[in-house]
Amino acid sequence: MIIKGFQKLTLLDFPGKTACTVFTAGCNLRCPFCHNALLVTEQNDVFFSEEEIFEHLDRRKNVLDGVAVTGGEPLLQKDIERFLYEIKDKGFLVKLDTNGCYPEKLDGILQLGLADYVAMDIKNSPEKYARTVGVESFDIVPVEESIRLLQNSGVDYEFRTTVTADFHTVESIEKAAEWIKGTKKYFLQNFVDSGNLIDSACKGVSKAEMHLMLEAARKHIPTAELRGI
Repeated sequence: MIIKGFQKLTLLDFPGKTACTVFTAGCNLRCPFCHNALLVTEQNDVFFSEEEIFEHLDRRKNVLDGVAVTGGEPLLQKDIERFLYEIKDKGFLVKLDTNGCYPEKLDGILQLGLADYVAMDIKNSPEKYARTVGVESFDIVPVEESIRLLQNSGVDYEFRTTVTADFHTVESIEKAAEWIKGTKKYFLQNFVDSGNLIDSACKGVSKAEMHLMLEAARKHIPTAELRGI
């Protein structure tokens, strides 16, 4: 495992749980609005060992409920299954973040019971996906497979879209929601500049527009919600 970030306590990353967060390195996408650019491009020189993570978990067995594993894209890690197994073996819950590009690996993790909660990014409507993820030749078929896997898995999951003024419209959000209809948890979150972006020109939308987008999403997913507003 290549681990380039470690947050020892979070009340936000794992819904309803007290957790720590592990950030893995590398990603196959280049979303201009990504707020973890140094993780995606692997340009920082910070590394955390698995031993450091596991020692922290051993010390916090009566404090933490689980571990949120994010990135980057965690499913790029060749030994992600073993890492999740060791977390579970210590008695902790696992929340996995993914961009949905590796359905076979995701399926294996779900089948093995290595994730208790999965959060998958829905970057935009299918028509706008390639531009939004910064990969001109992007194939959405694996993403579609991951959507259906989660919807039929029996594992608790959510879909979420980070909204930007540059790439998203009310129409594209409605099409994204239609694409994943049947989902119970769909969150729209406004883009916030972390200062660590792939494209520093990106910006969010107004609160009023976020609510218009939520109304559009709710045409297909009545339970859709705004997050962080």
